[in-house]
Amino acid sequence: MNRNCKYRLAAAQYKISRHKNWPSFAGKIAGLAVQATDSAARLLLLPEYFSMELAALFAEKVQSSLSQQLDSLQELLPEFLGLFAGISQEAGLHILAGTYPVRVDHARYVNRAYFFSPDGCVQYQDKLQMTRFENEQWGISAGDEIKVFDSELGKIGVSICYDSEFPLIARRQVELGASLLLVPSCTDTLAGYHRVRIGCQARALENQCYVAHSTTVGDAPWLEAIDLNVGAAAVYTPVDRGFPDNGVLALGEMNQSQMLFADVDLESLDRVRKTGQVFNHRDWDKQKNFL
Repeated sequence: MNRNCKYRLAAAQYKISRHKNWPSFAGKIAGLAVQATDSAARLLLLPEYFSMELAALFAEKVQSSLSQQLDSLQELLPEFLGLFAGISQEAGLHILAGTYPVRVDHARYVNRAYFFSPDGCVQYQDKLQMTRFENEQWGISAGDEIKVFDSELGKIGVSICYDSEFPLIARRQVELGASLLLVPSCTDTLAGYHRVRIGCQARALENQCYVAHSTTVGDAPWLEAIDLNVGAAAVYTPVDRGFPDNGVLALGEMNQSQMLFADVDLESLDRVRKTGQVFNHRDWDKQKNFL
């Protein structure tokens, strides 16, 4: 497969909307894809649980029940997958479609991130570390496999929100060849946002890789699961020669609805791993000497 070592990505600061019908949602997504392609982006990253805004399409009794939302959303999953597959192929755009709660057996749900490629390939990563809300109130279960997506843009890993705070998940993805980690997130406090942001920056530093972060923003009092949304999209890098001194390639305006763009250069990662001031990526295993 031919690789594109240099390309532009788009990370959304996604404002939660209250849609009255499916065309309203589909039109919003199509508009984001146009924004991305008009700016020459090859990859579009959407945030965790942005798909929960679809719960507004159901009756009020469903909107007020976390369990009924999960059940009802399964009706829309085929349309959701078809929408993103079609946009990806028509626009020639790789899309990480945030996450969607997916029922994988009679009573078990996972938080799944689907990755769509223009050639029609669809891959997914399930969230591996669950927050207290997901575990104790919502009944979302952890996935069981760390994956890496193979694409024309190179190998890509996904660490969903809380996953980004655990270094061994990202490390395994980098060991499997990922040069870019995508972090879709949904946080309802400033502290939660900063936990994910700090995790993203740490993973970029440790692995000398790119980490792109997408967030939900805005209040949605009609949706208990995502009623408050705080954050800013960003793209983080190694902190070394040829990269920003603070490791921040791009950072959005806090809590604003916007699309963030950044150009990544995978060849620059190879250079810094070979000739950088430090060798975080190479020296990872030396930690074992002290354990």
